[in-house]
Amino acid sequence: MAVDMKPAPETSTTELVGGILSDAQDLLKQQFALFRHEVIDDLRKTRDAGVFLGLGAALALVGSILFMMMLVHAIPWFFPNFPLWGSFGLWSAGMFVVAVVLYQVGSRKLDKVNILPEQTAEAIKENVQWITHPK
Repeated sequence: MAVDMKPAPETSTTELVGGILSDAQDLLKQQFALFRHEVIDDLRKTRDAGVFLGLGAALALVGSILFMMMLVHAIPWFFPNFPLWGSFGLWSAGMFVVAVVLYQVGSRKLDKVNILPEQTAEAIKENVQWITHPK
């Protein structure tokens, strides 16, 4: 049984290099699309979480104001000679100190946040470097 073997058509080096560069460009386009999709997805998730955080913060603010009013009026009730304005001053100074501490903690945590997808960005960087300086 004879097998008819046809020789593979020879391709030139420039065609091979052109094909490789075309594939690399396609890969780079796909990685940019993936990067864009990841960023949009992260922003959508952040927006959705922000809605619930905002509603929770608003309700917490109203509850905190009412609670602080109760505490302000409780001091003169327990200590009749203590003026109401002194109670307001005492509680507002305490809340100011707590607010400054919370602000500092939040600021330090925010400095550590990076919203860019690092793996995709690193892959794109490597591909761009490879396309511009192939080895």
